[in-house]
Amino acid sequence: MNSGELLERSLAYTLGSVAEIGSVNLGRGTPCAEWDLGELLTHIDDSLDALYEGLTGGRIGLFPRADRVCGLRTRACAVLGAWTAGPAEERVLVGERPLDVRVMGAVGAVEIAVHGWDVAQACGRPRPIPASLAAELLSVARLVVAEEDRGVRFGAPVDVAPRARADVRLLAFLGRRDSFPG
Repeated sequence: MNSGELLERSLAYTLGSVAEIGSVNLGRGTPCAEWDLGELLTHIDDSLDALYEGLTGGRIGLFPRADRVCGLRTRACAVLGAWTAGPAEERVLVGERPLDVRVMGAVGAVEIAVHGWDVAQACGRPRPIPASLAAELLSVARLVVAEEDRGVRFGAPVDVAPRARADVRLLAFLGRRDSFPG
């Protein structure tokens, strides 16, 4: 699996979901129960900012910057540009903990794509994560989502048929159902 390609595909998917927002009320609920659509967009922007920090400076601060000058689309393009130019370091410090930059890219891809799905759901425009992307993201998620993440970053896994589509299995593993009543 190529982390850069995975990140690029996740960003493309999410930018397609963000394009669907239009005049949707940013106070609208999302599959992330603790965030409305506006807060979810801010979270995605923070995630992109962290990825950019890791790619360009080799370090991700534990607290997001207050800077919101760049829009989400601009920051997504900056992340892709930084990945294409080559990460500044092979390892990134997350706080004080080292992380391989390829792992950071793959984990970032999971975060970005799943929140792109959340955005599409909140906008009332269901948009499945492409099957091949979802299958690769599920492989990453299974490696990095630990039991202690449940109830904090992710809900409990949702039961689905073993032969369910890859996007449905990915969402279920991360505690989401494949539809959101909006």
